[in-house]
Amino acid sequence: MQNKTKISVAILAASAAFFTSLEIHEGYSAKPYKDTGGVVTQGIGSTVKPNGQSIKMTDPPITRKTAIDWAKTHVAKDEVVFRKSMPGVKLSLVEYDVYLDFTYNFGQANWNQSSMLRNLKAGQYVAACKSLLKWKYVAKKDCSIRKNGCYGVWVRQQERYQKCMEVQ
Repeated sequence: MQNKTKISVAILAASAAFFTSLEIHEGYSAKPYKDTGGVVTQGIGSTVKPNGQSIKMTDPPITRKTAIDWAKTHVAKDEVVFRKSMPGVKLSLVEYDVYLDFTYNFGQANWNQSSMLRNLKAGQYVAACKSLLKWKYVAKKDCSIRKNGCYGVWVRQQERYQKCMEVQ
C-alpha cells in the first residue's frame, strides 16, 4: 500500500523513485534528437543545458553520467518554482513525484495554467488526478490514438493517473 500521508509541498523533494522513473520514461540519448513535439532534446529528456542554453542538434554527444547530472540540475531548479506554485498545498510524496514528472515533461508554464494545479489549490485531489488525463496532446496530435506516433505520451499519463489515484 502506498503512503497516503499528505505534507506541505514546501518540504518535499523528488524521490529516488522519481529519477528512476524519469530515466525509464525519457530514456537516454547521448546525441541530440527531436522529441515527439519536435523539440531538440538530449540526455534524459533535457531540452536545455545546466547553463540555460538550449540543446542544439549540432551539440556533441554526452555520457550517461552527464545526462543524469543535467537532469538532476534541471529538476532541482524546477522544484523551487514548482513548490512556489502551490502555497499551502499538501501532497503525498507519490503525488509530488507525479506532478513534478508532469512538469518536467510538459513544462512549468503548462503546469501553472493546468486544472491539476487549480484543483490542488482547491483541495480537490481526485479531480487533480483526473485532470492528468486531459494532457494527451503533443504538437496537436491526440496521443491516445496509437497511429499518431506519440502513444507513449498517453501511456505515461495513464501511469501518472494510476499512481495518483492509488494514494487518494
